[in-house]
This record gives sequence, C-alpha cells and structure tokens, in this order.
Amino acid sequence: MQKVSIIIPVYNEKKTLEEIIARVEAAPVLGLDKEIVLVDDGSTDGTKDILRKFETKHRVVYHQKNQGKGAALRTGFKEATGDIILIQDADFEYDPQEFPKLLQPILDGKADIVYGSRNLQRNPRFRRSYYWGSIIISRLTNLFYGCHLTDVYTCYKAFKAPILKAMKLESNSFDIEEEMTAKALKSGHKIIEVPINYYPRNIQEGKKIRPKDGLIALWKIAKYRVGP
Repeated sequence: MQKVSIIIPVYNEKKTLEEIIARVEAAPVLGLDKEIVLVDDGSTDGTKDILRKFETKHRVVYHQKNQGKGAALRTGFKEATGDIILIQDADFEYDPQEFPKLLQPILDGKADIVYGSRNLQRNPRFRRSYYWGSIIISRLTNLFYGCHLTDVYTCYKAFKAPILKAMKLESNSFDIEEEMTAKALKSGHKIIEVPINYYPRNIQEGKKIRPKDGLIALWKIAKYRVGP
C-alpha cells in the first residue's frame, strides 16, 4: 500500500501543536498509509515538552538551535519514507481535511506535484502587503519559468517523493518555497493547483514570515532561473 508522509515543521507552537497533530491524525488520506514527521526547529517555549509525548507514535526530530523553516523541511524530507510527501504547518491556517484535494491528482496520475492555492477562491487576508507580495512572487515566477501558478508561497504542497528527494535543496528559511518550485519547473515536472481554504493568523498569534522574506524570494527567482 502506498504511504503519504506529512511533514510538520515546528517552531514555538505550543498553543496549537497538540490540536494540529490531532487534526492531521484524523485527516482523510484516500486510503493511503499515513506517516507524520515532526521537526522541531529549536523551540524555546515548551513545544519540545509536547513533542516528547508523541515520540513513540510519530517520527520526531529535534534541531538543537533554530535554523529556519527551510532547514526543518529539509530534515523532514530526509526522514520521510512515504511515496508522497505533503507539507503541513503547525498552526491552524491550513485545514488537514483538505488533504484529499492535494492527493487525488497525484493518485490519478494527473500531476507529479500539487499546490493548494489560497488565491483560486475567496479567502480572508491578513495584510494587503502580504497578499500582494505573494501575488508578485507568483507572477514573477510565471514570467521567469513560463508557468501559470497563482500561489507559489502556499504551505500546502504535495510531491511524489522521488521528485522532492532528488532535489538538492539548500534554503534554510521561507525561500525554500521558491526553491522547490523553481527546481521542479526546471526539471520539467507538472505542477497543478487546487483551491483551498485559508485562515490567516497575525504576528501576535505567531505568524513568522516577514517582508524581508519576500525580498529574498525575488532574488531566488532569478538565482534558480540562471543557476544549475
């Protein structure tokens, strides 16, 4: 039976961690076996104490110091043993009940990679600057790579595992979103998007991406287009 590995990068998420794990455990995966990989990226708020309770149930990995979301994801990808790898954040912005939307096109042989787009249907917005930053990054990616994506920086991404494991990923921060997209497109893989619901949180609630991450993304769009 095929298996899906769900990678959850975690950094100072003690308020939401137990609940999101419960939601992922209960989420439908279209009859696939389910593997949950939790990567703590040097949390300091008590998150590690919560994760220790799940060590006998799920795969749990700890970074000794904070390195960034990209570093946590790269660790998770190495640990994954599934046929499909799916990314889930450790908060409530994305709903695990929508996993089937990401998995079905891969299982049907219609795509190698599926992104859950926040921009294919009406969703709440946290800040206009964040929304437009995401739109600009996606449009520039389309221009540089000849694609038609609407939400490159979405968390919800599902890959056939061999594709993701073959990428020589190097990003440590949020720019891993652009790196994964650029390298997938340059390798000729088909990415399709499906509409998803989105429930944005603010900085006080723990949102970590900042405007500087958008500027880094713009640089990475060009870097990976001209680089190897």
